[in-house]
Amino acid sequence: MREIIETFFRERSLVNHQIASYDDCLPKGDGRDCRFEKIVRNIRIGTDELVEDDEGGLVKLDVLDNEISVRMKNLTLGPPTIREANGANNEDATPLECRLRKLTYSSPIFLDFTIHREDHPTPIKEDRVQVGNLPIMVRSERCNLNQAHIDQNRNLNPGMSEEDREVYMSLLKKKGEDPFDPGGYFIINGTERVLISMEDLAPNRVTVEMNKRYTRMTEVAKIFSQRDGVRKPLTVEKRKDGMLMVKISSAGAQVIPAVLLMRALGINSDEEIFASIAAHKDSFKYVVANINHVRDPETKDAYGVETHEEALAWLEKKFAAGQQKEYREQRVNNLMDKELLPHLGDQPEHRMKKAVFLGRIVRQVLEMAITDRKPNDKDHYANKRVRLAGDLIEDLFRVSMTQLARDLKYQLERHHNRKRELKINSCLRPDVLTSKIMHALATGNWVGGRTGVSQLLDRTTYISALSHMRRVTSPLVRSQPHFEARDLHPTQWGRLCPNETPEGQNCGLVKNAAQMIDVSEAVSEVDVKELLMEAGVVEPEDWSAGSRIHVNGDIFGLHKNPHHLVTRFKRRRRNGRIRPEVSIRHDSVNRDIYINTDKGRILRPLLVLDNGNLVLAKEHIEALKNREMTFKDLVNEGVVEWIDAEEEEDLLIAPRAYDLPTLSPKHQRPINPAKVTWLNLGEFDISEAKLEVEVQLSNGDKKIEKFSLPLNYYQEDIDKKRRRERKPHGEVLVYTHVEIDPQLILGVCASLVPYPEHNSTPRVTGGTAMVKQSLGLPASNHRVRPDTRMHVLDYPQRSIVQTQSMETTQFVNRPGGQNYIVAILSHHGYNMQDAVIMNRASVERALGRSSFIRTYNAERKRFPGGQEEEIQIPGTGQDEVKGRKDSNDYTHLEYDGLPHPETMLSGKRDDDDPAVLVGKTSPPRFLEEGHGAFMMGQYRQESSMHVRHGESGNVDHLFVTESLDAGRLVRITLRQHRIPELGDKFSSRHGQKGVVGRLVNQEDMPFTVDGVVPDLIINPHAIPSRMTVAHILEMIGGKTGAMEGRFIDASAFSGEKETALREGLLRNGFQHTGREKMINGETGDEYPSNVFVGCIYYQKLHHMVSSKIHARSRGRVQILTRQPTEGRARQGGLRFGEMERDCLIAHGASMVIKDRLLDESDGVTLAVCSESGHVAYWDHRRRCYVSPVHGESAEVHLVETSYAFKLLLDEMKSLGVAMRLQLEDRK
Repeated sequence: MREIIETFFRERSLVNHQIASYDDCLPKGDGRDCRFEKIVRNIRIGTDELVEDDEGGLVKLDVLDNEISVRMKNLTLGPPTIREANGANNEDATPLECRLRKLTYSSPIFLDFTIHREDHPTPIKEDRVQVGNLPIMVRSERCNLNQAHIDQNRNLNPGMSEEDREVYMSLLKKKGEDPFDPGGYFIINGTERVLISMEDLAPNRVTVEMNKRYTRMTEVAKIFSQRDGVRKPLTVEKRKDGMLMVKISSAGAQVIPAVLLMRALGINSDEEIFASIAAHKDSFKYVVANINHVRDPETKDAYGVETHEEALAWLEKKFAAGQQKEYREQRVNNLMDKELLPHLGDQPEHRMKKAVFLGRIVRQVLEMAITDRKPNDKDHYANKRVRLAGDLIEDLFRVSMTQLARDLKYQLERHHNRKRELKINSCLRPDVLTSKIMHALATGNWVGGRTGVSQLLDRTTYISALSHMRRVTSPLVRSQPHFEARDLHPTQWGRLCPNETPEGQNCGLVKNAAQMIDVSEAVSEVDVKELLMEAGVVEPEDWSAGSRIHVNGDIFGLHKNPHHLVTRFKRRRRNGRIRPEVSIRHDSVNRDIYINTDKGRILRPLLVLDNGNLVLAKEHIEALKNREMTFKDLVNEGVVEWIDAEEEEDLLIAPRAYDLPTLSPKHQRPINPAKVTWLNLGEFDISEAKLEVEVQLSNGDKKIEKFSLPLNYYQEDIDKKRRRERKPHGEVLVYTHVEIDPQLILGVCASLVPYPEHNSTPRVTGGTAMVKQSLGLPASNHRVRPDTRMHVLDYPQRSIVQTQSMETTQFVNRPGGQNYIVAILSHHGYNMQDAVIMNRASVERALGRSSFIRTYNAERKRFPGGQEEEIQIPGTGQDEVKGRKDSNDYTHLEYDGLPHPETMLSGKRDDDDPAVLVGKTSPPRFLEEGHGAFMMGQYRQESSMHVRHGESGNVDHLFVTESLDAGRLVRITLRQHRIPELGDKFSSRHGQKGVVGRLVNQEDMPFTVDGVVPDLIINPHAIPSRMTVAHILEMIGGKTGAMEGRFIDASAFSGEKETALREGLLRNGFQHTGREKMINGETGDEYPSNVFVGCIYYQKLHHMVSSKIHARSRGRVQILTRQPTEGRARQGGLRFGEMERDCLIAHGASMVIKDRLLDESDGVTLAVCSESGHVAYWDHRRRCYVSPVHGESAEVHLVETSYAFKLLLDEMKSLGVAMRLQLEDRK
């Protein structure tokens, strides 16, 4: 099945769902069906009247002397464009240029406007008016790097043609891009921003739960009815007296009896009410009681309602009492049409459908109250939808476009009142739309009050960026327990990674998508409904005469043979008549069929079984190998099917086609799953799989062995089982699908961990976190990327022990680690508590070396009055420069004020290297600086940019360009070499992390009898307590692979078995246990017991001592509080907390606290009046302290206190509160 996986990832990137969601919003063809165009056409500003025409959005002006309206439609997007300061448009903008120049990668948005005036017979048209800019997602359809138009001469298809793939990759390199960069992010002001997918409750779905009110549990049904992006919640609650009450969000706290509301919607007779509810027989008494309660005029609320007209009159009386008849009718009609279940329709003819739907909600509440039915599982993924980049941008565009339309209305009214000619071009302000969108993307503060939606893309390593773009986050509050929401749910199998989640308060709420998933886009309901009508679905008078058909939560009709309908529907989908994203589920217990065509459902692919036979055949595998067939062809031919969490409830899925034994039956040799061929794949009515496998004998010879294994999905008496399935409450008994590969349940990070099934789950979770913190090659264009911080491993290596997903995730081309020889051994206690011992010679041979690159920005800013900063060597101009340093500090700068590449700079005080990075002078900052210097010559201020305190490095690159306001922009990258040292953090892929405890000379390191000296020594206690068996397996596998010069497959559930690895060790002259005799390098004695030695992939993490070490005695202080500044970057003081204080007291060194935290910090002497308690002041004329109350005759005592306390006293005085100090010895 590997061919299917390889084909899938060859055609689709790992962030394809984000790009597809964004592309779905953009206009295509005539643009009428795109989401943005629908938003524009639905705009109604200044009027509430319903306008059904094709003229587009409507803005009506509030002017007295004329009737003026503006219509807008036909949204189009231009190519990604940079508008220069001189007004020129560069329509060939690239992401690289936007990164370097700190610009936004965006396209202009155009609309067609028409102004209709009562005094003007013909409408005034203005076409292609720019209304703003829209950020473009990198590699989307509109991006200049997209395969469809990166080459002007032809349309490339890299997925099907190897030649096209090579051409495409070479073109990307010419554009300065990494060919393996998947895209899926935005470039905002030069920084890469990614939109995090958000989990949300599915709209238009009824969930029944127990609600605790007034110390009693009550049954409550909730539904969020959604239409055109607006949600209207509805609640149906069964009170303790058995009455069923409906609460509509816009009706406030007022509740309406469910039976009364059903009568108001058009159900007249009691029989129709019973038929629409069609509930459990024991529930009839509740329905009768509710009908009688509403009919009785003597009740507390005095309903007295028996007919449709009486129900409407009661609603009018409740919601518009004392108003005119017309207003009361309009209020009730708006309530029932617009506020009540709007997803079912907003016209009077839809009211009967709403009454039937309300009956279904009542039925579910009553069934839960009467039977032992459990509440609906809100964490079931059928009840969740994922909002991708396209959905989030759509929400933002809807709000921004409405704001633009309101601003346009205001500007047009101003122009009209000032008797100016009305022109859209002169009244419309494109900045309104652009700034709203850009601000949300730059800050992450989204519409609706959500925060953290947009985040800075994590570029620590290639895999961390990939994982970041596949993240799915929950809107739940992190500080609350939410135990059930954090739990791993069975419906997340194959959709969300079970391991990749952070530790701490985000655990279980921030998840990552599994490898082979897709997220559904919205499919039109029209085609589905036409097929349902062809199949005999009708809208009856009696809704209890069959199974109800729900299309996206909307009751469409009834069908009397549901099993036949479901079978026919799936046949049509497999034949291509219905889109593959559409799902269908038959709930035989409640006699409902649910069909979903909406967006946001996570789908996973499964192999289809047709009457117990696998549809996949050898011909398909061969066609995939030869690139004659695509993954989409497999879906269209019904070989593979996309399944969502709801439809999966009706399926029985075999985890594997067959179970491969560890040893071959004939030769009893280990089996490598990659060497197995299924000979009778695709044949009908088979019960066994005939396999052919290549095995390696103990002498090294290879043999072909054939044998048969029983198929896991084979079943006898399928027809008999199907008949049992059709019975009410029947379970699924016949296998319907087979998993493509079990390892696909893991995410991109967890799939890189070798043999994860042999580890305890927390260790795999820790391993996924380590992978994202490791150093490697984040991008091949790192030399031209102006990232603020970047780590690059000098010599990254491919792992000897690999997994299948390393190919699909491109980890083999962008690795993040090196292969180390590791011994598990105690060494003088220097590797206690996860510390590791490193071989100094290995470090000198460049093991674990990396480069840290920081980007500095210098800009020639312009100030009011025409003054501007100058990038130059201070003092070389005609003006005097204040604050100029010694000339030696500028000798390394060239005439333009910039250093030469590879110049060594340092921000450390004790280094002799210069610290000035860019020479710069500025005009006087404030007018008062020049006060009194009328006759003096003009001067400038020295404002050069320096290397950050504590950092040093070589100038790597200088980029000199222009910003948008035509100011000179210089971006300099400083490269610092990082050699492993004590305290640097290293980790394996199994969560075995530790810091370097000692660097040992090679001659003092232990070595094997063959003379092999390990690069790393770890503590033996690290393995058994954490149960990381896979760590040991990887060491054995790495040893075998290194000796035989091959890669070892360690994929989850299907990698090379332990037996095969041990055989490899024996074959190469080692013990099968992996242990070897080792000799102490210091004494020359042989260790009494054998030591476990192997080859394993280790990662250097970005937590390094050189970026964290911090110490200071004296230094900068804050002006206000006189306390040390905070933070390492500001040369701040060290934090001294409660624990540190307690340590010093316990050591009997409490006076050190006074000395460090008071005397040497912000100590100050206060003169306190012993009588009044007020702070006295020193009078310089009288040369004595004076009390504010008792004058100079007061007895004043000097008290040592902190300046922060004095500041508090002064602030209290400013508030009019006089604080009095009581001296201890004057009580």
